[in-house]
Amino acid sequence: MLHIAVIGSGPAGYYTAEALRRQFGDDVRIDVIDRLPTPFGLIRAGVAPDHQSIKAVSRRYEATALTDNVRFVGNIEIGVDVTINALRGLYHAVIIATGAPDDRKLGIPGEALAGVIGSAALVGWYNGHPAFARTDPPLQSDAVAIIGAGNVALDVARVLAKSPGEFQGSDIAAHALAALSAARIRTIHIIGRRGPHQIAMTPKELAEMAVLERALPYVAPADLPPEGEDAALEPGLRKSVGLLRQFARGNGRDAPVRIRFHFFLRPIRIEGDGHVERLVLERTRLDETGNAVGTGEEAVITCGMVVPCIGYRTHPIPGVPYDERLGRFVNDDGRIAPGLYCVGWARRGPTGTIGTNRPDGFHIVEEIFEDIRAGGAKEGRAGLDRLIAERGLKAVTFQDWKKIDAAEIARARAGAPREKFIKVEAMLSAIRE
Repeated sequence: MLHIAVIGSGPAGYYTAEALRRQFGDDVRIDVIDRLPTPFGLIRAGVAPDHQSIKAVSRRYEATALTDNVRFVGNIEIGVDVTINALRGLYHAVIIATGAPDDRKLGIPGEALAGVIGSAALVGWYNGHPAFARTDPPLQSDAVAIIGAGNVALDVARVLAKSPGEFQGSDIAAHALAALSAARIRTIHIIGRRGPHQIAMTPKELAEMAVLERALPYVAPADLPPEGEDAALEPGLRKSVGLLRQFARGNGRDAPVRIRFHFFLRPIRIEGDGHVERLVLERTRLDETGNAVGTGEEAVITCGMVVPCIGYRTHPIPGVPYDERLGRFVNDDGRIAPGLYCVGWARRGPTGTIGTNRPDGFHIVEEIFEDIRAGGAKEGRAGLDRLIAERGLKAVTFQDWKKIDAAEIARARAGAPREKFIKVEAMLSAIRE
């Protein structure tokens, strides 16, 4: 019998568990370990609360979690509660699928000022993640600057711009909904260091910006390249740029909130007396390789909050080689060391969609199949259970999670699918009740 541990219960973790079952059938026992009592990682705490159709993919992961040879072990943090070396001693293979939950830093002066809130923290705040629930964004500011030209920047802008009624049917955390309902934001700036032809915004997410009740998107016509150049773009990007052109033309109505897209600007410093007051940027141009280079000309945006949406980093685990520059684990196509692997964003960095993790998981399992040879027996889950008992830890099973799930659904406000617990202690209490 093979015993394999998967660290992380998000998309990469459960797609990998699915692939392990397909590869090894009944000859494998898989423990999916997570530091939180709740499974599904990015789906629960990273996907925008008003994108419930995307969150529905968790039903696929639940189908895997409920099989006889897959077990969820929540509320156990590897590297803190159990060392990586101890885990490697118990399992034939250990696969790290922890994603990239930490914000990548801007690396500019003023980044430590109050009011600079990374997208992981802000998204975690409105999604009710226990690590970020106490975040206090300055929503009484008149203007917010969002740095980034991808879908995360659009998600943040859309959530900040929506009226309270537009969150009907979402699972936005109650504390965030209350704070956003009282917000005074009137201008949301979305800033990209390159041009419209280099954005990573998909048409679906861009189109949502045009149908907001109280907000209108705006693009300066001068920022757009000649329309004839759009023909060379791949179809999805061409459609996205077409939406930006629509935003530049306007639609004849007015709105109290303006979402302004800025291109060819990069942040160089954040200024303020103890808190964010201004974002100073440098105008850029594209060099012959398509990279943004500074022109020396500065521009200033007055704002009370800056939200960098420039990417994420994997959180280090003691005992696992880590690449500080790339913000992920050191690996050779997923192999870290004998019997130790990584998958998903922990392997390749924060790229691709949720679905990208499925083929990634199957690829890692093929490598494990090549690497594993007949050898000594391993304790697997029995050994992990022994360590958990010896250390007085409280592990959460998938059936325990179902109790948390039921309690969250029961406490939901009218029209919402659930009201998440934002404290681990409350989750554990729900299991006991």
